[in-house]
Amino acid sequence: MLRERITEDMKAAMRAKDAPRLGVIRLALAAIKQREVDERIVLDDVQTLSVLEKMVKQRRESIAQFEVAKRQDLIDQEQFEITVLKDYLPEALDPAAVDQLIAQTADALGAKSVKDMGRLMAELKTVLAGRADMQLVSQKVKARFNP
Repeated sequence: MLRERITEDMKAAMRAKDAPRLGVIRLALAAIKQREVDERIVLDDVQTLSVLEKMVKQRRESIAQFEVAKRQDLIDQEQFEITVLKDYLPEALDPAAVDQLIAQTADALGAKSVKDMGRLMAELKTVLAGRADMQLVSQKVKARFNP
């Protein structure tokens, strides 16, 4: 499981005395644990990936704000955290592969209009978890139904 891998990496970072990496891994584990406590469940790999994706998205938003404030030190820290978190995310798909998966899934589900968008997005989320930005996928699906 992904969570076990993160825990093992935390132990390795502790042994190596890699404090910056250890801090990011602990943040990730804390976010995972918080979601488990809040929802009273044990997260599977897909749910764990969604927590990690959310953390990466938050850091990207922070970078945009820090760029406006001209805080290079904070930008560097956020970029480092993104680098560590991305180690646990699957390889991102290129846009052409995402478009192909959208088309295949829409055809398989018989999605023809905006009414089918929710069902299509639910299926795509399971297929593309951690491999594509779901906000961009949503925009592509909307463009498919609204030419």
